[in-house]
Amino acid sequence: QAVGVWDEISQEDAVTCVTQGMTAHCLARSTFPLAEGDTAFIQAAAGGTGQLLVQIAKIMGARVIGTSSTPKLDLGYQCGADIMLPYDQLSHDEIVQAVKEATDGRGASVAYDGVGLRTFEMSLNSLRPRGCCVLFGNASGPVPPIDPLTLTSKGSLFLTRPKFYDYIESQEDLQTRMDELFKWVLEGKLKTNVQKVFRLADAAEAHRFIEGGNTVGKVLI
Repeated sequence: QAVGVWDEISQEDAVTCVTQGMTAHCLARSTFPLAEGDTAFIQAAAGGTGQLLVQIAKIMGARVIGTSSTPKLDLGYQCGADIMLPYDQLSHDEIVQAVKEATDGRGASVAYDGVGLRTFEMSLNSLRPRGCCVLFGNASGPVPPIDPLTLTSKGSLFLTRPKFYDYIESQEDLQTRMDELFKWVLEGKLKTNVQKVFRLADAAEAHRFIEGGNTVGKVLI
């Protein structure tokens, strides 16, 4: 499907919006539609999708609690996160406790988890009764099958594993989402973080850069 790009939108912003931006938009606007008063717990909030998801959550009026490594905490705050928790300094139980303390003992409305295996249990345990865990990635490995009674015992929780293309069933769906992202970019509400642009001839160097763990934003070729 082709996307109509507004004349005022840069090539870099357009590429970021159509990939990670679209994912973040689907998560925050459709999978669990955020609203004022919600608390969103976002794993890897300083990652590529995480940074955009934090910003969209704030546009929607939600409160944001995020996790990241210690060096990337400031990135989360720059995107608008209210609380950032370092997963390399705190145990899973300590992070869950911090989320509960920040929500008066109740828990988050939704947990957006693109990390998977390593953080899934933490995400479930951080939710309020009838909260929703949105599992959208497997960065640390796939989550094993779960007994539905586990969701019951943790507070009648909801669990969903969305697939991006199920949220853009038509050309109109796709363009409507893109138009809202472009609008936020032009209004200064959504900032894409393009860290580095490589020429196609330097693709191997780009891969080495990514594999070296040096990324704090989008890398384009």
